[in-house]
Amino acid sequence: MREPDWHNAPVPSFGELSARLLIVGLAPGLKGANRTGRPFTGDFAGDLLYATMLEFGFAKGAYAARPDDGLRLVDAMIANAVRCVPPQNKPTPAEISTCRPFLIAQIEAMPRLNAILALGRIAHESTARTLGFVPARLPFAHGRRHDLELTGGKKLILFDSYHCSRYNTNTGVLTPDMFRAVFRDIRAFVAKSA
Repeated sequence: MREPDWHNAPVPSFGELSARLLIVGLAPGLKGANRTGRPFTGDFAGDLLYATMLEFGFAKGAYAARPDDGLRLVDAMIANAVRCVPPQNKPTPAEISTCRPFLIAQIEAMPRLNAILALGRIAHESTARTLGFVPARLPFAHGRRHDLELTGGKKLILFDSYHCSRYNTNTGVLTPDMFRAVFRDIRAFVAKSA
């Protein structure tokens, strides 16, 4: 093991089981969650995600890129489609499939869940499959909203955003304003469903 003081294990979800919002990311970052043990903590994607969550009231406290920074989520939970850092930061279909039962269990453990934000196409497709839908019937697009009816009549909204990675923000694929617009829609939906 190159960094024995790091977390170096499956990264658990972070937040409240009673939350109405679940944010699904791709996988732990090598020097982020793999190091710290908390999703989106210690890398650039976390800087943008947590700042936006704080702005829209889905988090309280201060984000300092450490799991002991005192940050807490409000009516939100964060999980990843893949729970361990993938080689070259690119999860294989087998890894995604192997980790899907953990995402299924996370969703089933959230009785008030009515909104999911998928960060990127892979998180979107894994979430769609987890919910029993064929991804091709729920095409991914930044800012898209899918109104879903699940087995048993439960309704849920799947929101899509480009992943908040440094690559996407540096290339202009995702701007902070674009990310805020998605969170604005989510906040309006969650407020209505209170």
